[in-house]
Amino acid sequence: MKTLILVRHAKSSRDDPSLPDRDRPLDDRGRLDAPKMGKRLAKRGVKPALLLTSPALRALTTAQLVAEELGYKRKDIVVEDRLYAGSSDDLLDVIRALDKKLDCVMLVGHNPEFTDLANRLSSEIIDMPTGAVAEFDFETKAWSDVGAVDPAKALLDYPKK
Repeated sequence: MKTLILVRHAKSSRDDPSLPDRDRPLDDRGRLDAPKMGKRLAKRGVKPALLLTSPALRALTTAQLVAEELGYKRKDIVVEDRLYAGSSDDLLDVIRALDKKLDCVMLVGHNPEFTDLANRLSSEIIDMPTGAVAEFDFETKAWSDVGAVDPAKALLDYPKK
């Protein structure tokens, strides 16, 4: 069994229009929502073996806040450039290249590509609002099967739910 968790970054600030997109921080609501979602994941017993995040500040901060709630060490978070401004195909490339020894992997990134990928994996997930968590269980031994086989289970959670 392989478990893939997609986390769309929490609500970000647009207060400073002079900031480059990659440098936009979380706003106050985002700083509250990210740990809330991390607590919900922890309550369900989620333990990612690997946490990959986009290099954008809002995604990295979301990853750090969620990781803290899961007991995942901040130093173990891996920044993956392909999770920023890519496509759902780019995301699938990252996923399919994962080491088969890993059973649970979390990716933190952005829309529209996260919603696009979630919808490709399960037609039940139509939209991922900010801070949303989509979790997919695949009955397979290889990450290379993701996208080619349907998930055995797909869940969507988000801060306002």
